[in-house]
Amino acid sequence: MSVFTPMTATLRSDAVGGSLLIGAAVVALIWANSPLVGSYEALRSFTFGPAALHLDLPVQAWAAEGLLAVFFFIVGNELKQELVHGELRDPRSAALPIVAAVGGAAAPAVIFVAFNFSRPEAVGGWGIPMATDIAFAVAVLAVVGPHLPAPLRTFLLTLAIVDDLCAVIVIAVFYAFGLSWLALAGAVIGLMVFGYLQNGRGALAGRVRAAVPGWLLFGPLAAAIWALMHASGIHATIAGIAMGLLMPTSARPGERLSPSHRAEQVLRPLSAGLVLPVFALMSAGVALSGTGGVWSSTITWGIVAGLIGGKFLGIFGAAYLTARFTRARLNPRLGWADIAGVGVLGGIGFTISLLIAELSYPGPAHLTAAKTAILLASAIASLLAALLLGVRSRHHRLTSAPTTTTTPARR
Repeated sequence: MSVFTPMTATLRSDAVGGSLLIGAAVVALIWANSPLVGSYEALRSFTFGPAALHLDLPVQAWAAEGLLAVFFFIVGNELKQELVHGELRDPRSAALPIVAAVGGAAAPAVIFVAFNFSRPEAVGGWGIPMATDIAFAVAVLAVVGPHLPAPLRTFLLTLAIVDDLCAVIVIAVFYAFGLSWLALAGAVIGLMVFGYLQNGRGALAGRVRAAVPGWLLFGPLAAAIWALMHASGIHATIAGIAMGLLMPTSARPGERLSPSHRAEQVLRPLSAGLVLPVFALMSAGVALSGTGGVWSSTITWGIVAGLIGGKFLGIFGAAYLTARFTRARLNPRLGWADIAGVGVLGGIGFTISLLIAELSYPGPAHLTAAKTAILLASAIASLLAALLLGVRSRHHRLTSAPTTTTTPARR
């Protein structure tokens, strides 16, 4: 047995990966507010990559769009397994997290506009509180909720992916300038080729898969798709989600595992041990100095209210009303208190929120207020969600114990 086998097995645990990510975020925050802040900024602003392909990017961008695409691939891949073999096969179950995501994107934007309606220079940041940071949200859920039912994680993943797609559409329509349709078309064509080679049952696809090792065939193709998506002006992590959703989830003749499960076995330890900690280290370092004036800014309180209150109202309210008035249903293993916890957890906005903040406010004053608010709201949402989901985890542990003779009413 390889010496790395126990390590990779450990890194497949969501709780371990989540702890590494949260730890890296704490290190980044301390580093960015220490006397060594110069070295931190120099590291994440260091630029490298092929300039001819317009990929000479700073380390921070490589972490947030490059490395994080691996994590999004795993998430899309896992969601595909749920859509084909799991709970999301039932449209009534899939409807709730999808509608909740839309509600969770709309309500924070409305709240932000209400705070800044009379300030034309500030109201343009309405998209900032829309997005939930899936990496941090999944990490918190894994660390504080070891006994939470598996369908809750599926609910969160589905919600967060739809949430991110909503945010990407908003960026493309309202915040992006110079969207390259040619590069986007190239990325779509690349995804079609990727899907055909993965799922094609014809002789050509079979011969190609047999003749070329998987890593040599799909690695360069995935890199090309990512590069084209980045060149199009759309956040390149969307390429990771799309490729994950295209993975076959059934084993081919003569194979023990499906391509989807093989890819997950290989990439999940890499994601937990490298991708997510590096992403957090490069993204979470928000300087808190010079923030004295942000507490009187409507931008600050619009983002805080949007991420904490708006996310909860949008996610929980949309899910509850959908279940109440349609045929959509909540998984019987879950209670509405669990969905309330996810609604609070949705207030963790980081990567996409920071990106929209930079697109919204070129001036330093407004941008400082927005970044401080994102950090504050994410910290509060993390703590509140940890408390609520921790209580729910204990509830599920007690009610699922072997000694339980009666089933308490679902709360």
